Amino acid sequence: MRERERIPSGCAVAGILSQSGQPVGGETIIQAMRVMHERSNGLGGGFAGYGIYPDFAALYAFHVLCDCKGSIDEVEAMLRKNFVVEHQETVPIWEHSPLRDHPEFMRYFLRPRESENEEELVVQTVMEINARIEGAYVISSGKNLGVFKGVGYPEDIGEFFRLDEYQGYCWIAHGRFPTNSVGWWGGAHPFNLLHFSVVHNGELSSYGINRRYLENFGYFCTLQTDTEVIAYLLDLLLRRHRVPPEALGTIFASPFWSQIETMSEPERSLYRAIRVTYGGALLNGPFSIIVGFEGGMLGLVDRIKLRPMVAAWNGDMFYLASEESAIREIAPELDRVCALRAGEVVMGRLKEGVLHGQEFAASRV
Repeated sequence: MRERERIPSGCAVAGILSQSGQPVGGETIIQAMRVMHERSNGLGGGFAGYGIYPDFAALYAFHVLCDCKGSIDEVEAMLRKNFVVEHQETVPIWEHSPLRDHPEFMRYFLRPRESENEEELVVQTVMEINARIEGAYVISSGKNLGVFKGVGYPEDIGEFFRLDEYQGYCWIAHGRFPTNSVGWWGGAHPFNLLHFSVVHNGELSSYGINRRYLENFGYFCTLQTDTEVIAYLLDLLLRRHRVPPEALGTIFASPFWSQIETMSEPERSLYRAIRVTYGGALLNGPFSIIVGFEGGMLGLVDRIKLRPMVAAWNGDMFYLASEESAIREIAPELDRVCALRAGEVVMGRLKEGVLHGQEFAASRV
């Protein structure tokens, strides 16, 4: 019997966005990931769903992983210090799942006690819990969204968390093939902070630089996987520094200095300024990423395209995946399909008026 070969371009990533805001069932994204089963090795899988908590849409939804007895009491004490807990419960799981030795998952729907700069309060609370409470990790903390992840193949993780019972306007997903970090429940993708979630195929050789850069702004990496820095960089750049999402490629996948020097003005001066200002946010190494955010989804590949990414559109639906086959599995008829170019951002947003007045956009940027 022929031995299974390692897939050198793993992991698997996929995303679905309904730009009209129509609900998409969780089983749809599981079906897309199942096609890319061979890109994973069972050491990590996960999903993030947006719009899945309409009854609590105005509240921050904290998903908390606890693998240390007694840590949940410390978590709840910290949460009640900063928030009013409107509702809490154990995250439902399939009791007959073959996945064993899993941690406990709780979710809390929270209203900040102080309304001034509440997003900073959320970030500080996440950092403090993850760094100071042994065995407890906040794996998602935004409004009307949730992250579900663990050790297993993506389809098994989706079944474990009963994702077929959820509906959302956007889903992103990951199947992991770890190369230089451990496979554990908290280290699976997606990684999230506030309303930014990311899944990543690749390896960041710049992790140490990115991590030290983030520490200057009060972010601390505790989840033992390089992708964590991307989630925090997204919050820093998009929320705190107000960088347009379309410009992420100029920071994360900025051209080489040799390329910049051949540019004409004023483009050369612009890219020089970006490299100097955001050099600590440059992502070195092979990567393709999908980012979910409130009202949209985007994809980006590294500056020499060492990891694949395909984008597709069908009516109001926008898709991203490592392989076209994953998209065709759930949408056989497509209006347009294209492979992302190196350093390119491709983005879709909800139509205007669907949610918070977000403007519509779904084009190559």
